[in-house]
Amino acid sequence: MAKHHLLEQYRSQVASYLAICDWGDVPLLAGRRFRVEPLAGGEYNLNYLLVDEGRPLVFRVNIGTQIGRDDQIVYEYEALRLLEASGVTPVPYFVDNSRRQIDRGIAIMQYLPGRPLDYRRDLADAARTLASIHRVRPAGDHHLVVERRPLSLIFKECSGLLQHYFESPLGSAEIKRLLERIIVWAADRTRQEKYFQDEPWFCIVNTEVNSGNFIVNDALGTTHLIDWEMPRWGDPSTDLCHFYSPLTTLWKSDFRFSEPERRGFLDCYLSHLGSVHLRRSLDERLRIKFPFVLLRGISWSAMGWVAYQTDYQGVRNEDTWRTLQRYLDADFIRSLFQPLIEDAF
Repeated sequence: MAKHHLLEQYRSQVASYLAICDWGDVPLLAGRRFRVEPLAGGEYNLNYLLVDEGRPLVFRVNIGTQIGRDDQIVYEYEALRLLEASGVTPVPYFVDNSRRQIDRGIAIMQYLPGRPLDYRRDLADAARTLASIHRVRPAGDHHLVVERRPLSLIFKECSGLLQHYFESPLGSAEIKRLLERIIVWAADRTRQEKYFQDEPWFCIVNTEVNSGNFIVNDALGTTHLIDWEMPRWGDPSTDLCHFYSPLTTLWKSDFRFSEPERRGFLDCYLSHLGSVHLRRSLDERLRIKFPFVLLRGISWSAMGWVAYQTDYQGVRNEDTWRTLQRYLDADFIRSLFQPLIEDAF
């Protein structure tokens, strides 16, 4: 189903929902009459801008999940509540997963105007934003999935995702052999997760930090990180590796980190984070984690490549499809993994 069609389909339902609900318990919404404007639609959520004379808000309609949960929107909402102390994530105001008025889970949150992050201009701002997030320590118990065995967790996820490609008649035999060798290598290297168990440094990780998920407001001098669909309680190397992975930077740009740029980004992050423990251990964490983050990225791409041609039910994005085709290329995959895991080739 086309993104535009879905956005229009739910627009009237959002307007009806706002008119019907009693907002007595939500002072920010009480007595307001909003104009509902389509804002954006991704693979898993539709977003609308709620506009009146006051502060605009975002109304989010969940249409899918990456983590296999019926309470996807609640999981995201609760994560944003934990992150309020960071000052660099959207403030959540309301969540409803009852599906009585709308047949999807919904949330209402802060609207953050601005532009996407530019890798060439905004690396220091991104580093400071991630450090602010990673410094947050929830008080008491929390609902987040815990990365107790981080490499095994990624390996299990990737093994499941790659089955879609391995079992599809659409997949290239050459790429299947290549991915099978990488998976065999990764299965053996999951034992390295003992490092993270012996040297734990837990924090809230976004798990999918890309330029489009940062909102830079030049007028206010702020940089926020949005889209918290699948956060975890894990190691900061997850976010850092994902941020500078070429699978992330090339998704919507032509940027690829040079080593001086990567080092400068990490130094800025460490300076803002202020952790002596992490300054001492970060390079080793990144060395161990990076091949697994690449594997995760290429596994999601392989699954998406098959799904876009078969039974995909989400919002189809043509730019995403073109990128998936570029990533599912044998030479491109070799260029990612061969420098790191030569014994697999």
